[in-house]
Amino acid sequence: MEEEKIQYFKQRLINEQSRVQRLINQLRQNGVINSNSEMASEISFYDNHPSDTATELFDIEKGLALKANEISIIKKIQSALDSIENHTYGKCKSCGRDIIEERLEFIPYAENCVGCEKSIGDKKPEQQNDRCVEEDVLGTLFRYSTSGEVGIDAEDIYQTVERFNRLEDIIEYYDDDDDGYVEPIEKISNQQYKNQLPD
Repeated sequence: MEEEKIQYFKQRLINEQSRVQRLINQLRQNGVINSNSEMASEISFYDNHPSDTATELFDIEKGLALKANEISIIKKIQSALDSIENHTYGKCKSCGRDIIEERLEFIPYAENCVGCEKSIGDKKPEQQNDRCVEEDVLGTLFRYSTSGEVGIDAEDIYQTVERFNRLEDIIEYYDDDDDGYVEPIEKISNQQYKNQLPD
């Protein structure tokens, strides 16, 4: 890349860095980030409605997410400024090819070319999708089979649930002597209980 373009992008990065820093300061001044004052001012949370506490917690987490995003951008900008000093600015960190200038114009701190960034985005991030392995299979259970394969599909599951919900199936759980779910110990009347007490 030409020296003139390098200096242009360096100035863009410095401007972007100061813009992001101003945004972080503005978020801090408006109480969006690092704002525990409202929650901390309460002596006890016992009388608070759960939705009020949840709203406050949501606001705090939103502020932390915004702050983390802006700090991540600042780190990328600093990394791009370091790469200018190392004469590696504009090179993809994954494949080593040149990043097109249109991409750098849009995101001057871009670390990867479009192709590598797309393949990175297509991968399943471990942190965010640290789910049980059964969930990978669950999506396939509830499909209708068009290939003629015999298996469990949505219709089979519906029929099973429908069979379970029928009244004649549920009646089997009750006793025949109209007691329902009452335990024998719960059949004691108040008078029987009083008669058992010592005088």
